[in-house]
Amino acid sequence: MNIIRLATRRSRLALWQANWVAARLRRAHPGLIVRLVPVDTGGDVDLKTPLYALGTIGVFAKEVHAAILSGRADAGVHSCKDLPTTWPVGLELAATPVRADPRDVLVGAESLAALAPGAVLGTSSLRRQVQANAIRPDLRFVALRGNVQTRLAKIAGGDAAATIMAMAGLHRLGLLRSARATPLCPWTVCTPAPAQGAVAIDCRSDDRRTRRLLTALDHQPTRTAITIEREVLASLAGGCSLPLGCFVARDGARWRGIARLGRDGRLVTSTAAGPAAGMAVRLLAGLNI
Repeated sequence: MNIIRLATRRSRLALWQANWVAARLRRAHPGLIVRLVPVDTGGDVDLKTPLYALGTIGVFAKEVHAAILSGRADAGVHSCKDLPTTWPVGLELAATPVRADPRDVLVGAESLAALAPGAVLGTSSLRRQVQANAIRPDLRFVALRGNVQTRLAKIAGGDAAATIMAMAGLHRLGLLRSARATPLCPWTVCTPAPAQGAVAIDCRSDDRRTRRLLTALDHQPTRTAITIEREVLASLAGGCSLPLGCFVARDGARWRGIARLGRDGRLVTSTAAGPAAGMAVRLLAGLNI
């Protein structure tokens, strides 16, 4: 039978992404049967510890990868920003569909400047904390874990004055308008996490059939951008504990990139423009790495 099984986290957003991939696979391959294989990940079980403190690489991917390697699933669907910079032995990146809007958004205020003096910003992201602090050093921070709806409810309930979230997640869940989210410029305010807004689909390296099916969904400009961003992240040996923002986008015939790293109590920024080849090296050079 012509079936492909997709492993995914159980969160509402992860299931949305998996169903979005499934719909595109059915469209690309008429008659293909796509089944989801939901799994529980370590990052979903522990909703209290900040991600940077979990001390585990790939907290949202390990169990999905195990399902593929064990044969329970043929491929895995991930938020690319949650993936470690290297794939487990036996797996490979098979497709990166077109990227959604990668920007962060502010929920709870029209801008960082509009927040009251000493206001509390809820976020478990060191990257967001460092970049917000560079603009508003008076802000205080509290950890805010949970799925998108949980974090929105905490803001509505007064746990914090505002929070910063990924626009792609709010948009995919149909919550962007009701959340009254304000986009943050990736070049001047809040540079997103490497590969934010992108979906990654991986499979076993020796599974040529699955790889052939998934290739139809690959979007080369997205792959180029996230490859550069993840190369910067990998060179810094970073994960959730690294306060790094990195964003690369095509600008006409050339590419533009920015990397911002919190280091020694300050925010270091590097920008580059030109061909995609060597972009990561140029960004790292600007960080004095």
